[in-house]
Amino acid sequence: MIGAARRRPGKLNWSEQMMKRSMILAVLAASATATPAFSQSVDGTVDITGSVADRCLFTTPSATLPLGELARSGTDTNAGRLDESKVDGESRTLVGWCNGTAATMSVEAFALTNSDFTSPAPNGFDRVINFTATADANSESATDTSVTAGAGSAVNVGLFTGNVVVTLSESATPGGGLLVAGDYDGQVVVTLTPNVSFNQPAA
Repeated sequence: MIGAARRRPGKLNWSEQMMKRSMILAVLAASATATPAFSQSVDGTVDITGSVADRCLFTTPSATLPLGELARSGTDTNAGRLDESKVDGESRTLVGWCNGTAATMSVEAFALTNSDFTSPAPNGFDRVINFTATADANSESATDTSVTAGAGSAVNVGLFTGNVVVTLSESATPGGGLLVAGDYDGQVVVTLTPNVSFNQPAA
């Protein structure tokens, strides 16, 4: 039409521009309110293992018990013979522990023997003093007598830490004779044994 404004090709008029802008804003608004996709988490694991060996240990492994003069003094018929009061009731304390519930304790007593006079004692004399040894730990007692060789029966002390009290009793000489002069040496061996079958490889 003559006199009508001619639109340049490719150029939107004001109404078209406003409509296009409204459409863009609507798309942006819809995008902003759309539910985002959920991210997925995954786990990885590290399994941790270890072990504790079944064992026993003496932290105070030895003690000395000096008994002094072992023969009775005086001038009566008992003079020169064993004075049991010098042995019976005497004790010493070791300290140890076991970390397994099946640990055991045993005792072996070795007689007091004259280390200076090593020949058999003549008639009427003795060079050996026997006794019973008792070890107390964790409310359990293991005993042994020096009269017989080998350790006494083991007792279960289980899981414990603390004192192992060793006490002597029932001392006597084989013949009740006079004690031969010299130094007398004896010993008590206390053995703590863990449960060796625990945590061992299968056969």
